Amino acid sequence: MNRATWLQGRRMQKFRDVLSRWERRELSMMEAGELLGMSERQFRRYRERFEEEGDAGLIDRRLGKPSRKRIEAVEIERMLELYRTTYRGWNVKHFHEHGVRDHKFAWGYTWTKAQLHAAGLMERAKRRGAHRRKRERKPCEGMMLHQDGSQHSWLAGQAPLDLIVTMDDATSTIYSAFLVEQEGTVSSLRGLLEVFVAHGLPCALYTDRASHYFYTDKAGEAVDKARLTQVGRALDRLGVEHIPAYSPEARGRSERMFGTLQDRLVKELKHAGVRELAPANQWIREVYVPRHNARFAKPAAVPEKAFVAVDSELLRETLCIEEERVVGRDNTVAYAGLTLQLPESRVRAHYVKARVKVRKYPDGSLAVLHGPRCLCRYDHAGGQLTVPTRPSLASCSMPSRRGLEAPASAARPARRPALTASQHEASRRPWVGTKKRAFRSNKETRQKAVSP
Repeated sequence: MNRATWLQGRRMQKFRDVLSRWERRELSMMEAGELLGMSERQFRRYRERFEEEGDAGLIDRRLGKPSRKRIEAVEIERMLELYRTTYRGWNVKHFHEHGVRDHKFAWGYTWTKAQLHAAGLMERAKRRGAHRRKRERKPCEGMMLHQDGSQHSWLAGQAPLDLIVTMDDATSTIYSAFLVEQEGTVSSLRGLLEVFVAHGLPCALYTDRASHYFYTDKAGEAVDKARLTQVGRALDRLGVEHIPAYSPEARGRSERMFGTLQDRLVKELKHAGVRELAPANQWIREVYVPRHNARFAKPAAVPEKAFVAVDSELLRETLCIEEERVVGRDNTVAYAGLTLQLPESRVRAHYVKARVKVRKYPDGSLAVLHGPRCLCRYDHAGGQLTVPTRPSLASCSMPSRRGLEAPASAARPARRPALTASQHEASRRPWVGTKKRAFRSNKETRQKAVSP
């Protein structure tokens, strides 16, 4: 028995009960119609039909007749064939969105889902588990960002790759998304650099406890916030709070986002015919991310943004891998199997045994710094790119070291006479020499002063 037949039986039983009460004069015809949800005139018509035909007169005459709004069988078959051939495996919502946009579907999501269930092309969803309360979103953009990676077969026919996503907690907006071969420090810094340059510094970053984010002495225990990783050092220097998550449920918002991406992005990449890593990252950045944000991003509770603007060059010099090295006797620095040759400098004769910092940027380039001064920059293979060191305006030591030029000395100012000096002493020419001169006035000295 279907639902329509069951409801018809209930209506017939209710009508007989109300009709019997009307016959016993317990109800007026108007009250009987109100109980049945109809007018007095309609109740009179049903009563007359019941007296003439019995229970058959109470049957709804619309049952068994096709609806005027029904969709033609040809259209149904076209929709099912489209799903079988082009969109097989897509969820109903995703398939319906593409159908409306690309194939001019004129019917609703619920009807499409019912047809796919009836045809056996889509399984019904399983019953959900226990109810859990979601953590409230941050009130405005920039208060907290999520960053995480997901390994999956994102490209058809390719090995599994890692998708690195940086998203906002308040709106679920994806700010950065790209594929890499392996998640790690470089990929995390690359994602942060893209977001910070475009939007500014957030208040906090929420991540898992992977080894490139935090040091953990024992598995399952609290992270060691005294020992900072490269990512932790960069965030600490920029003043961004780094929050660790201790369970997947704590990162439920980003986990659900990856569930959506694994279901949609794989099919979208395949549908667009993208098979290589570099074109895939460009397509994700230019096509998919704007479309995804337009579909899934939510407005923030507070329209103001908590991002803080910062200089892009400062971000580039901070969001990088920074390690300390000691310069060899041949003025070279060993780093990651490369030998970085330091150029000659006008500041000092050499840097032998000096402690320098080597920075590796997300694009693979390198730089060697001595204090705040950049000595040289290198490409990913260790070749010199530029020598940005310039002569200092003020020498760092006395100009006695080899290779330094002594600054031009300024003219010595004239010596001012003492306040207690006599008139002739104040007007005389300055004496040059080490021998003292007698200033007493006598005949001999006056003659020498007068003679030409």
